[in-house]
Amino acid sequence: MTVINKADVRKETPFRFDNVGSFLRPDELKAARQAYANGSISGQELKTVEDDAIKALITKQKESGLKAVTDGEFRRSWWHLDFMWGLQGVEKVDVDNGYQFNDEETRAESARLTGEISGENHPFVEHFKFVQQFADDEVVARQTLPAPAQFLSELQRPENLEATNAIYPDKDELIEDIAAAYRTVIKDLYTAGCRSVQLDDCTWGMLVDENYWASRNESVSVEALSRLYVTVNNKAIENHPEDLTITTHVCRGNYHSTWASSGAYDKIAEVLFGEEEVKAYYLEFDTARAGGFESLANVSDDKLVVLGLFSSKYPELENKDEIKQRIEEASKYVPLERLCISPQCGFASTEEGNILTEAQQWEKLRLVREVAEEVWGK
Repeated sequence: MTVINKADVRKETPFRFDNVGSFLRPDELKAARQAYANGSISGQELKTVEDDAIKALITKQKESGLKAVTDGEFRRSWWHLDFMWGLQGVEKVDVDNGYQFNDEETRAESARLTGEISGENHPFVEHFKFVQQFADDEVVARQTLPAPAQFLSELQRPENLEATNAIYPDKDELIEDIAAAYRTVIKDLYTAGCRSVQLDDCTWGMLVDENYWASRNESVSVEALSRLYVTVNNKAIENHPEDLTITTHVCRGNYHSTWASSGAYDKIAEVLFGEEEVKAYYLEFDTARAGGFESLANVSDDKLVVLGLFSSKYPELENKDEIKQRIEEASKYVPLERLCISPQCGFASTEEGNILTEAQQWEKLRLVREVAEEVWGK
């Protein structure tokens, strides 16, 4: 079924054809990172390789038609931990167990508190400045960050809880300091020219997963954790400048083409879609694990939804007609003019990357663009 062409071109994020942020690391970048870890090249030599790789990536993003470009997270090992390690009062630690994905476990690293949290002099600000120099009237530089709720969740892992409670016996103070640290970073990014911040957040995907709850012993509810997460997220972005667009991306895990959780948005839709003070939601909808579109009825009337209908995990290209049919189904709950499309997640949430080639990555984005233009116009 064909969706009516609206000839509607958006001028600010999110865009009709969009991407979540991360890209497959080229081989030369992977080799340089390994050489730096082994001590055979300096930090400056690594930065030079990163700079060159990011320049080439931004050129490819522009050529693909993307209007919001990122550094591909090329300076990071993880989509979330590197940001946490850059905050004051946080250290990188090795732990006994990695994150558990479907039939695969990640590297075992985490972020642990050493003192009170603050956000001054975060290295991501300098990283953003490098990308910002390539922005122009047609292209926006976007900064992706793990959501405050994701940081809170990391600090409450069993391996980190003793340190967290020792420094913050009062959870309210912990939430206030997390939020304040984020506000500092966001303010510094804004001063550096940033007008598009995306908060990546897997906490909601875990909340809707039955296996997640089966493994927990404490008596805490989906409702209670939903309220906690939306509170810390909203506190972190309150009073941000009107011309700064803040969006959020929600998925169920993305590591080496595997996934971590399953479940529809229904249980958390009222809080997440109705109360989180973001401009738009980038949502995973590429498989049945994410459920149907009915929960989108809870999205506030002033917000947009980016439908993650394409898989970044696999090289196989989706069927255009099927994608258009799904867009039409979603438009029953959110009007077409408030919808956009993208892959369900980045192509490399960690430096390992998903199991597809760079060429296949760009072919996937080419398809997303074609569908967007056929639905909304060029």
